[in-house]
Amino acid sequence: MRANGFNHATWRVSDLERSLRFYTAILGMKLVHRGRTDAYLEWGHAWICLLERSGAWRAEGTDDSGVGCGLDHLAFSIAEADFPEAVHVLEQAGVSIVRGPLQRGGGWSVNFLDPDGIQLELFTGTLESRMKVWT
Repeated sequence: MRANGFNHATWRVSDLERSLRFYTAILGMKLVHRGRTDAYLEWGHAWICLLERSGAWRAEGTDDSGVGCGLDHLAFSIAEADFPEAVHVLEQAGVSIVRGPLQRGGGWSVNFLDPDGIQLELFTGTLESRMKVWT
């Protein structure tokens, strides 16, 4: 398997507007797309997606829907030509695949768990290809 590097990170946030102010005004990220419950920010060669999950914060870090706020997943870039082999490697190793493989958001995607349950993704698309689909 040949991942090319970091692609994007997705955070679950409780207040999209507050998070946008932080990431754009303080950290200097560029807003590329703003939806009703999501925003895409350019950050150098990578990008960040913010997903708003309604509800008050709870001590254990979950909102009213029971979905935790914080890191949703980390994605790594992979060439489309290498994607099928990478999925095969994951399957052969008995890695828990939680979504995909499927074509989504301008590229091929497979989400899976590391040994500690951290969700990772291999994604063939780019921010530009994602925006063509989302906007």
